[in-house]
Amino acid sequence: MPLSTPAARQLLHNRVVQCWGYQREDGLWDIEGRMIDTKTYAFPNEDRGGQIQPGEPLHDMWIRLTVDPQFRIHDIEACTDSSPFSLCPTITRRYRLLIGERIGPGWSLKLRELFAGLNGCTHMTELLGPVATTMFQTVYGKRYDEDEAKAAEDRAPPPVLNTCHALASDSPVVKTRWPQAYTGSEGESPLKSPQLLDDCIT
Repeated sequence: MPLSTPAARQLLHNRVVQCWGYQREDGLWDIEGRMIDTKTYAFPNEDRGGQIQPGEPLHDMWIRLTVDPQFRIHDIEACTDSSPFSLCPTITRRYRLLIGERIGPGWSLKLRELFAGLNGCTHMTELLGPVATTMFQTVYGKRYDEDEAKAAEDRAPPPVLNTCHALASDSPVVKTRWPQAYTGSEGESPLKSPQLLDDCIT
């Protein structure tokens, strides 16, 4: 259901983050992300002709990761189309340091190690978060959809087992979809009712 009716208010800032996941013909995957920040009012900016207008992007940034099925990064492209300072785009080439890295445990730590503070762009680094989760949704999602065609007993337990409430090994979701990985018993907790879980994942 939607959020409750808010108090009287005025919109000042809008951030849009979009991500796309592509399966390539060569067996690799392209995951792209874009972040756009706009204001509803004009404000001064010396690097952009003196003023940024309402609706004109303050930030407009793109990033593309090319990964293999094991989530190893083969290539990366980053670009900044709009930024508050003319110096901002010069940092994008540093993100090629991610080539050869694997997205998985320790990903956030690796981003801080490479791009924290003066060594990166706050917004570009932030964009890598949803890009990484989009990669999992794309690659695991494709595998999951293909697995759904198999009988439940033949499905391999998902790599994301025990990473969230719905995918706990003792949840009814796991009991139904991956019975060989199920660790629960009869008499489920009402907090793990199938109806509640269906509401959460649809």
